Amino acid sequence: MSNILLTGGAGFIGSNLVRALLDDERVNKVRVMDNFETGYRQNLESIKDNPKFELFEANITNYEQCCEAMKDIQLVSHQAALGSVPRSINDPIASNETNISGTLNIFTAAKEAGVKRIVYAASSSTYGDSENLPKVEDIIGKPLSPYAVTKYVMELYASVFHQTYDLDFIGLRYFNVFGAHQSPKGAYAAVIPLFMDAVLNNSAPTINGDGSYSRDFTYVQNVVQMNLKALFTENEKALNQVYNVACGERTTLLELYNYIKEIAGSDLEPNFGPFRLGDIPHSLANIDKAKELLAYEPKTTVKEGLKHAFDWYKENRQYFL
Repeated sequence: MSNILLTGGAGFIGSNLVRALLDDERVNKVRVMDNFETGYRQNLESIKDNPKFELFEANITNYEQCCEAMKDIQLVSHQAALGSVPRSINDPIASNETNISGTLNIFTAAKEAGVKRIVYAASSSTYGDSENLPKVEDIIGKPLSPYAVTKYVMELYASVFHQTYDLDFIGLRYFNVFGAHQSPKGAYAAVIPLFMDAVLNNSAPTINGDGSYSRDFTYVQNVVQMNLKALFTENEKALNQVYNVACGERTTLLELYNYIKEIAGSDLEPNFGPFRLGDIPHSLANIDKAKELLAYEPKTTVKEGLKHAFDWYKENRQYFL
């Protein structure tokens, strides 16, 4: 049984992952490291009394705190980051400090503590200006935002740390993840919680551009599944790789909004605004590598995930107030 450090465990993906880890018989303890800058304490409220759960309130930009967090840890799930392309464009220094310097702190502290394996949250933004569709892991372009740069540098550091220090890594390139516990509030909220919040409040949302841009939207439980497979795989060939984490299907923003309207029984029409700086037109993942090496199989389609997510938002209208 393993003791696991989960950075960013109070965030959207982290708080879904921590629940799965606490229910996993292979796990002895989950230590959540979070500074609550973008995470929410209420994301941990229902599990704070679980005997396998431990909260370590600290910042990954503080190396000494990272070292303290690594005590008695065998596996690391590194989910902490400052997300959002627009946020990185507005404040590239903050994104660099958390996503690059913070990650380097975690990797170095893990090395010093003798950790066996780190699974880290990479990003589909790494594909940059590559026009290849679907996206295949070994073909990337030039980054289009400071956020994309930070996520690519994480992959480079993971490769160098493995070669230099013999520490094992698996990077997971997330594609537009959505689901329960994802906040619709704030300047950098993602499109799906924004759309759902708008429909629930009967307030027309704004679609960036003409609605033709498309994404490989991925329900969070598919991402949780992939993280568990990466943390516990015994397939040596699966280690020290990066993987697309997605559904392998493409949905335009207009189709997405129409799905949500259908689920909600709404006839609310959206507004249309300018295209967003740093956005790529289309994104679609090839997930063959994940299927082959980690036996990944997305179990929830986009439409099914949207239904689950909408039900959660409807039942938790006051959650992020």
